[in-house]
Amino acid sequence: VPQIDCDVKAGKIINPEFIAKCPPGCQDVKYRVYGTDIYASFSSVCNAAIHSGIIDNTGGKILVQKVAGHSGYRGSFSNGVRSLSLPRWRESFLVSEGKPRKGVTYPSTLEYSSSKTVTHPATVMCHIPTGDTVRKEHQTTPVPTPATQKATTTPTPTTTTTDPSTTVPQPTTTPAATRTTAAPAKTRPGLHRVRDMDTQRQEPVATFQRAASSPVHLAMEIDSWKPGLSLFDTGFSTKEELNPKPLESISQGNQNCKVDLSFLMDGSWSIGKRRFQLQKRFLGNVAQALGIGSAGPLMGIVQYGDDPSTEFNLKTYANSKDLRNAIEKIQQKGGLSNVGKALSFVNKNFFLDANGNRGGAPNVVVVMVDGWPTDRVEEASRLARESGINIFFVTVEAAAQSEKQNVMEPNFVDKAVCRTNGFYSINVPSWFSLHKVVQPLVKRVCDTDRLACSKTCLNAADIGFVIDGSSSVGTGNFRTVLQFVANISKEFEISDTDTRIGAVQYTYEQRLEFSFDKYSTKQDVLNAIKRISYWSGGTSTGAAISYASEQLFSKSKPNKRKIMILITDGRSYDDVSVPAMAAHQNGVIAYSIGVAWAAPDELEAIASDPAKEHSFFVDEFDNLYRYVNQLIQNICTEFNSQPRN
Repeated sequence: VPQIDCDVKAGKIINPEFIAKCPPGCQDVKYRVYGTDIYASFSSVCNAAIHSGIIDNTGGKILVQKVAGHSGYRGSFSNGVRSLSLPRWRESFLVSEGKPRKGVTYPSTLEYSSSKTVTHPATVMCHIPTGDTVRKEHQTTPVPTPATQKATTTPTPTTTTTDPSTTVPQPTTTPAATRTTAAPAKTRPGLHRVRDMDTQRQEPVATFQRAASSPVHLAMEIDSWKPGLSLFDTGFSTKEELNPKPLESISQGNQNCKVDLSFLMDGSWSIGKRRFQLQKRFLGNVAQALGIGSAGPLMGIVQYGDDPSTEFNLKTYANSKDLRNAIEKIQQKGGLSNVGKALSFVNKNFFLDANGNRGGAPNVVVVMVDGWPTDRVEEASRLARESGINIFFVTVEAAAQSEKQNVMEPNFVDKAVCRTNGFYSINVPSWFSLHKVVQPLVKRVCDTDRLACSKTCLNAADIGFVIDGSSSVGTGNFRTVLQFVANISKEFEISDTDTRIGAVQYTYEQRLEFSFDKYSTKQDVLNAIKRISYWSGGTSTGAAISYASEQLFSKSKPNKRKIMILITDGRSYDDVSVPAMAAHQNGVIAYSIGVAWAAPDELEAIASDPAKEHSFFVDEFDNLYRYVNQLIQNICTEFNSQPRN
């Protein structure tokens, strides 16, 4: 059983299911945990196991299963560990007793996302059980061996079914050959437009539908997470991943466009053969214009029809040439235009660390739609947006007046995109003019400052702390205040492009401890907070608010939310209402935290509306820590309630 350290986070381990041994001493606040029962993947694995009661601080064996991301994680205090709340995260995990599940083989060596030994043949061979074991067709329980992971980022179960869609395709039975010999399919009048009728007769739907008994097909029907469901059950399998090809070269790419991009490609019957080829040419041109590379944009493709499937993920190709060649080989799936189902699939399965998601790059989905979807997109889109995915729509040949009665969800584009201001949607009158929008689309997806959905409550703020350093606080309590400031700062994603932190200390006078642009890493910010020296003096809170507005928030970036967090222990010698009102009018969202002798009326005057959600009071400094989670939750709730226009 491989041993892991206390600080190892689940998201750093590529294996979707594994057994590991935790060392003693992991019950420590520095090993942060997010969630209860289901944990966000950037939690400490071992401390999460302690929180859940699987092990104690002496360590022990645990079983970890990766599952889909959630829209909310609830913090709690359990077994001596305080877990934190989080609005959402792209991947989760479950922890249980370290006993192997029946029929599952577990890796003896864990694979980390930073490892460079992923593709080494020696690493693969030393963990393959036997050739017969790997090829067993009656195996219905997924086997998370490293050998499987080398071939496909998410292992796919094999079954006794002879359906070619669940096994590695043989060279002698290609989809193209099947289509030319199949019987004609029935048309679907009144449901969806069908173009190129001469080619439709050669492309029957039945040929490409998965067998009803296929676990991959059944998994597509399940949208909600269920206990015990692992990533193996999501139907995430691709031809490219089953037959990986060596990259010709690795390009650095366009470093001014670092985005992780997924195209949802319309493979429905309505598009027809000719237009499907035009779509592939368009995607190839986009790949070329983007400048694909390891330090620039990365691009994967999901094709949808009745069900979605990944053609290749973010790490399959690292240069535009290889990507364009792969796009040319994509075969049309057929079926309906189930866009909502495809968005749900991408949200749960595509942007995972194991599939090449880089974390620091915005997640972008571009949905290609011929006509209109045959299912509803609103709910799936909302969940994807809440996961931080920027959704663009490129719609071609929208519904004519006579066809609008067939549209299931009118205004589906406005219900789906990140903002309804036209930036996230492009309508093209004809597939034959699609080439004209290559450059406009590339320009938009690369404009990271305007990618609103990847801006979350944790990475899109300028937070200025205004700290009371008056004589009544005292040296010991001042250190407690600084710890409170540090605990809040820790929860945010800090960089020069994400959340930035600044601090002002005040007495009768004011002092800029550090500005927003002073430090660009979390550790540097925490070190700077630790170095703040206690000043001592009077309490002029109103003057401090004016000073912070001028020295901090006037220099805030236009695309950042300006958040002021003021901590004081007494009544101010000057007026606070006028400076606070001026700050509010300049777009500063103010939170006030009062301790001991702070005046409630002043706390409410300082706080933004509604005051009860922006103002807090504690009776003593040692209880400040209790409001860390509540404060962050309120910041995130307010952020997520912003209008989408």
